[in-house]
Amino acid sequence: MIKRRKSKQLTIGNIKIGGNAPISVQSMCNTDTRDVNSTLMQINRLAERGCELIRLAVLDQDAAQTIKAIVKKSPVPLIADIHFDYKLAIQCIHNGISALRLNPGNIGKRENIEKVVLLAKKQNIPIRIGVNSGSLEKKLLDKDIPLSEKMVLSAMTHIKILEDLDFDLIKVSLKSSDVLTTIDAYRLIADKIPYPLHLGVTEAGTLKSGLIKSSVGLGTLLAEGIGDTIRVSLTENPEQEVTAGFEILKSLGLTERGVNFVSCPTCGRTRIDLIKLAKQVEERFKNIKEPLTIATMGCAVNGPGEAKYADFGIAGGINEGIIFKKGEIIAKVPENQLLDKLEEIITKSYK
Repeated sequence: MIKRRKSKQLTIGNIKIGGNAPISVQSMCNTDTRDVNSTLMQINRLAERGCELIRLAVLDQDAAQTIKAIVKKSPVPLIADIHFDYKLAIQCIHNGISALRLNPGNIGKRENIEKVVLLAKKQNIPIRIGVNSGSLEKKLLDKDIPLSEKMVLSAMTHIKILEDLDFDLIKVSLKSSDVLTTIDAYRLIADKIPYPLHLGVTEAGTLKSGLIKSSVGLGTLLAEGIGDTIRVSLTENPEQEVTAGFEILKSLGLTERGVNFVSCPTCGRTRIDLIKLAKQVEERFKNIKEPLTIATMGCAVNGPGEAKYADFGIAGGINEGIIFKKGEIIAKVPENQLLDKLEEIITKSYK
């Protein structure tokens, strides 16, 4: 079992972050926040996938104003992403946002920072300090130290601004598009601060390359007990980020939500279109919320035994397949009936 780093617990809406709370999965809408209907539609789709926190880009006053209508109908807590304009942060707080993502050093005058922080403190609105390696302060870029250390210095500077204002509802992220830099930065800061850490590899890439980078980066840190909430950043439909986030957590035993899909690699013994079948199984049962393991195996001879740990599974033969439960064969059906029969059996088991 992974021993997690101890951190201060925050509450964002109805979601607890840090402490002994489960690691939460986040994403970000790619809609125009000013388009209330489109944004709410995407929020609902993300929530259906299990997304627990959703960030919205707040580019101007019109976007900040629409936050009020979006918050009222959102099924999950929302986070406002703010850059430079302190008035947008204040407007979002008044309009019911659950948390902010901003860097206080980018807000400008001290008096403006104080206005945001004092209101956030009064309303119990956490602030995530989000450091990205590609947008560090110039004075740090000129230092002759590793990039990960520059990122930590930037985060500590922003943290001090908040702490000097007696504000401690802080969450921190240190993201780079380079996996090793990201890992090093989080490792360096983990022992320096008590605050929860939001993990992510920024600009990770498209679905395949982004999944690999995020899995290596986030997986390494999570396996070391570092991380309280995650976002898998992909150049893809945000719903894919949520699915990927839960898959990473499930692979490490850090969540029990939803189905753990397993399938064997193809080989010369396979007598069924295993690739197609495995994809169909994932699609058919992707919305199950119970913590199940479903196996798709290519060989009816070895499959049930190799996947005897699975709650349910199917294994292919020649034009037919078998359905098994905890390694025991419970049905043999034609290939074209496998999915329907498996769904029938699973549904009856969980009525």
